Amino acid sequence: MTAHLIGLLLGTEDDWPRAFEEIMHRLGPVTGSDGVKHSFDIERITIEPFSLRDRPRYELVIDRLAYWYYHPREWLKKIALMDGVYLLNSPFTFQSMEKHAAYCAMMRLGLKVPETVLVPYKNPVDNARYAYTAARYNRPFDLDSVAERIGYPLFMKPYDGGAWRGVSLIRNPAELHAAYDASGEMLMHLQKAVDYDAFARSLSIGAETMVMRFQPEQPMHLRYVVDHSFLPAEAGAEVVTISKLVNSFFRWEFNSCETLVKDGEVYPIDYANACPDVALTSLHYYFPWAVKTLVKWCVFALVAARRPPLELDIDRFFAIADLADRSYQEKLQAYRELADAYFESERYHDFCARSLPYLDEIVREWVGSEDFDRLLTDTVRSVYPAHEHDQFIAHLRGLISLWLHDEEGPHGA
Repeated sequence: MTAHLIGLLLGTEDDWPRAFEEIMHRLGPVTGSDGVKHSFDIERITIEPFSLRDRPRYELVIDRLAYWYYHPREWLKKIALMDGVYLLNSPFTFQSMEKHAAYCAMMRLGLKVPETVLVPYKNPVDNARYAYTAARYNRPFDLDSVAERIGYPLFMKPYDGGAWRGVSLIRNPAELHAAYDASGEMLMHLQKAVDYDAFARSLSIGAETMVMRFQPEQPMHLRYVVDHSFLPAEAGAEVVTISKLVNSFFRWEFNSCETLVKDGEVYPIDYANACPDVALTSLHYYFPWAVKTLVKWCVFALVAARRPPLELDIDRFFAIADLADRSYQEKLQAYRELADAYFESERYHDFCARSLPYLDEIVREWVGSEDFDRLLTDTVRSVYPAHEHDQFIAHLRGLISLWLHDEEGPHGA
């Protein structure tokens, strides 16, 4: 028996970690293709001083904290560089490749990113050298002219994103200046709005991607809509390909992507989320898929001895982008092949079929149990005020019941 220890680096979340721990416990040992059995333990990681020469006990860490908490971020860098620990996600690319860099990379690859302009800070940054540098080198600019070139309506949003922080829909010059004045020391993008037919948010975990209909104007518990046919087949396939392209390009394995679809054209607008939403209260119907897929990918990475992904190999993607004799669809197909190779998609699906054939039934049995209902009610009581408990418990129970009785169910691509 080969034993593996998985570490969870967490912030305020408790719902999906409890679910992950329970499914891994129910799963038990897994037999690899070589006949060796593998067992899995899970530990929630505490934050404390660490020597740079310490050897970590974990073989794989799911990170949900380091995108804002620097001490564990530096620990993740150390265990990646020195100890070969497998990380979901890499602290290197998520630190340097925020939404701005992701826009640039995907534009370079030819994706249909809406027109985007980065504007200087509204207020001076907190740096003693700013006044001298700004006086000498900052060129005056006309914000109205920039917006007019892009065209109304447009969005103003922080270059590095973060839970819809500072995002404003701009329809006229008055709203433009009000939003810019309020931005303070946030560095902002102006991005052309797309009058879309469908808004898709796709959650990617390893080799699988789930595309969900998303309603950003709704409160969080109503944003994900259960709708298995809201996109035409061709557009849906393109959304999956773009999601996998982004993740393979940056070596991200736990990420979400937002795309707008208009008249069959797919416009990616947001695809660098270091801590994608996997909350029970928002994903509801899709929550069992997310936790099950996270279990599958972690087990595959450990049992198959997948190499921790640190290096980028972006020249292979750029070589495809620069092929003048290839159509956009042909380039997308070539990108998809690179992505599938990076995620070892064929090997992964073969592994799941051979070594995890009973996992679907384990998850279904657990989701229908009193244990899961206890998790559901505990989560609602920790998130919502007391007078809303009954409403949201009934809401989530209904959607989970739908998942249990849905013969098709949601399947990642």
